[in-house]
Amino acid sequence: MNTQDIQAIESLLASPKKIAIIPHRGPDGDAMGSTLGLYHFLLKNNHQPTVISPNEFPDFLAWMPGSDTIKIYEKDKINCTAILQEADLIFTLDFNAFHRTGEMEQVLQTLTAPFVMIDHHQKPDDYATVTFSDTAYGSTCEMLYHFISYLGKKEDIDTTIGTCIYTGILTDSGSFRFPKTTGTTHRIVADLIDLGVDNTAIPSLLFDNSSYNRLQLLGRALQNMIIHPQYKTAYITLSQQELDEFNYIKGDTEGIVNYGLSIKGIDFAAIFIENKDENIIKISFRSQGDFDVNQFARDHFNGGGHRNAAGGKSDLSLQETQQKFEALLTQISI
Repeated sequence: MNTQDIQAIESLLASPKKIAIIPHRGPDGDAMGSTLGLYHFLLKNNHQPTVISPNEFPDFLAWMPGSDTIKIYEKDKINCTAILQEADLIFTLDFNAFHRTGEMEQVLQTLTAPFVMIDHHQKPDDYATVTFSDTAYGSTCEMLYHFISYLGKKEDIDTTIGTCIYTGILTDSGSFRFPKTTGTTHRIVADLIDLGVDNTAIPSLLFDNSSYNRLQLLGRALQNMIIHPQYKTAYITLSQQELDEFNYIKGDTEGIVNYGLSIKGIDFAAIFIENKDENIIKISFRSQGDFDVNQFARDHFNGGGHRNAAGGKSDLSLQETQQKFEALLTQISI
């Protein structure tokens, strides 16, 4: 952040305000960690913050401090719209375009309060009064740590805020394995651990609380995996019928796409998940090395994200989407 942006933020936060904090639809660990971390920071500085999630968050994140205060737009549109309209200031975290909030987009476009964006994805839209956007960061939570530090408030980062920030860094870095994990990332994590953040309990809460149904669904997903060694590609399909068979709940497919990359010689992985409620196929892409899944998702599947991790969607059937993907593999170089 430059000096001008820091001064603008300081001015916006100079007096107590009603502040809305928004993650993207289908919030993950980084979206939840950054919004809740900011929530606790603003609360500490005499503001009235409210986190409004576009839809439900996964059960494996429900332990996070402050998660019980989050308003869910899809469940309470009237009340959430009123909170947004009454807000003096609005923070959007871990996304950079209103359409990433689903139905909330229509409300956000009508608001006159200033916006502050904190995000690490490519090609941000131009809606914020202050934009802290940098793709060099591996997580929005790491950016939040710097954001608080830039405001001269680093001492405000306590165990509660630190727990939220640590969660987002851990999840978005792939447990510190992804390329954007830097020495600075580890120094921040060391600082958080020194503050009392429990780096043993948090991974267990995130990764060791699967239901039996989720493990059964994972087994089916791995059975469904198709491998194309000649294209260095592996992909998985899951139909709505298969999700129903194993009593799917939000979060159950989290991370499954990464199993493709664990296979020797595979550099590109995808998962295609049928969603009959929305009548779309939800897609996640992962890569290692130089193949840009962000551009691939933007070009072919109405999506985007990062160079090595992106998402998209398809209005075709699951079988037709699979056929389209197979055809594209013959045209790209991995």
